[in-house]
Amino acid sequence: MEKPIAKARRESVQAPYDPEPLISRVKDLLKKHNESYREASLRAGLDHQAIRRIFAGQKPQMHICILLADHFGVNPNEFLQMAGWPILNAFEVRSLEHESLSPEVVDVAVAIQKIPSPGKRKEVAEAILTLVEKYFE
Repeated sequence: MEKPIAKARRESVQAPYDPEPLISRVKDLLKKHNESYREASLRAGLDHQAIRRIFAGQKPQMHICILLADHFGVNPNEFLQMAGWPILNAFEVRSLEHESLSPEVVDVAVAIQKIPSPGKRKEVAEAILTLVEKYFE
């Protein structure tokens, strides 16, 4: 049985937090979107110092992760996980039954899933999608 979100959240508050994965991912997204941390904070609906606090190593609250992810167009669970919060089922992508997928597609999906960094995993998936789109234009 899955742990209730309130209990998982309480445990997350007390768990150690490594800010580096989230800092790195946000810096990459700022560069990709050609925004300053101040611009991105404001466009996400946050105060102008929200991303600066993340860069300083402060653990962002869950709602900040969700708003930033929405602004950057990424799955909020990616930011929640990097910030040490429990993932939320509301943001989970439903998986297809592997029986309906070709063996080649399953092999690619399994290889991507093995990438430990959520940020790198997302980059690889986006690169593959770009290749597929370019190939079938």
